[in-house]
Amino acid sequence: MITLTTAGESHGKGLFAIIEGIPQGLKIDLEKINAELLRRQSGYGRGARQKIESDKVEILSGVRNLTTLGSPVTLAVWNRDYENWKEFMAAEGCNVEARKVENVRPGHADLAGMKKFGVSDARNILERASARETAVRVAAGEIFRQLLEALNIEVTGFVRSVGTSIDKATYSFDEIQKGRSKDLCMLDRKVEERAKKEIDSCKEEGDTLGGVLELRVNGLKCGFGSPMTYREKLDARIASALMSVQAVKGVEVGAGFSLAAMKGSEAHDEIYYHEGKFTRGSNRAGGIEGGIANGQELVFRAAMKPIPTLMKGLNTVNFNTKEPAKASTERSDVCAVPACEVVCESALLCEIAKVVSERLGGDTIIEWKKRYGELVL
Repeated sequence: MITLTTAGESHGKGLFAIIEGIPQGLKIDLEKINAELLRRQSGYGRGARQKIESDKVEILSGVRNLTTLGSPVTLAVWNRDYENWKEFMAAEGCNVEARKVENVRPGHADLAGMKKFGVSDARNILERASARETAVRVAAGEIFRQLLEALNIEVTGFVRSVGTSIDKATYSFDEIQKGRSKDLCMLDRKVEERAKKEIDSCKEEGDTLGGVLELRVNGLKCGFGSPMTYREKLDARIASALMSVQAVKGVEVGAGFSLAAMKGSEAHDEIYYHEGKFTRGSNRAGGIEGGIANGQELVFRAAMKPIPTLMKGLNTVNFNTKEPAKASTERSDVCAVPACEVVCESALLCEIAKVVSERLGGDTIIEWKKRYGELVL
């Protein structure tokens, strides 16, 4: 069974991932991993940290001659900025009184984390809670992508909205893969231009923007997930995976919340039988019925809140003095919705890979391919 564990702090030496359960014999494309890391750092509205870091993955174990060994795969993404923070972050000994964060930031883990762990410096909380952690999750996600692509399972996504600029059009899987932009990962260029103007306006005001992204899974056969226990339900597992991404505050499956306003006769995907196959005339369920993949394309949407680190600072208090203050600021983005799309793809890839590994088993990629090929569509 596949498991993923990540470690590392935002301004520490680096970020690390240990992946267990990757079968032997999978060919690894390093360039594709680094391309995804670059895509995570790119996008209109990103902040100064992206100019400091230039993320590259280093494989520390589990791979020889770009082929997996069947042993745990360890990945590292080193923090170039650590040299500027070594004095304050070194595990071997450092100055913990400098760079303290006492003015707790609304929307962050600062206040709740300080109370939970009994510390007086939010630095000890925010370093791990930071979205910087997602760099190594993206590197791991690309390993999972290459594993799933060996079974002809593909994942893609795009940004459906930024702020009030919303793309309401319907797109095929291929249109998304081929048509999304580099700047905001959107498909409608007119909507994207409006989104850029919103981002520019927020930057001038010292404010931030969120948005909605949409994810698709193509090629996953029927039968993954189960209604037999709540822990096995595929939609519940994927929703949990997407909610684990920093700043994601809502997840939809298929038509999602709009189903609540429909009549039952409008909401469900009617079933037909044609040329030896069961078919449906729609996909409002998002490819999952009763917690089981039904063979249709999986469709998910995730809502990202605006980043809570504002350059103008929100009203708060100093944790230690209890006096009114302005929230502390760290380097931040105006809009990171395109980056969130990349990270959510990685979270989705990880969960799909876990579900597939649980059903297929097998020690080698040859076994995986054989067993997946034998499954009924």
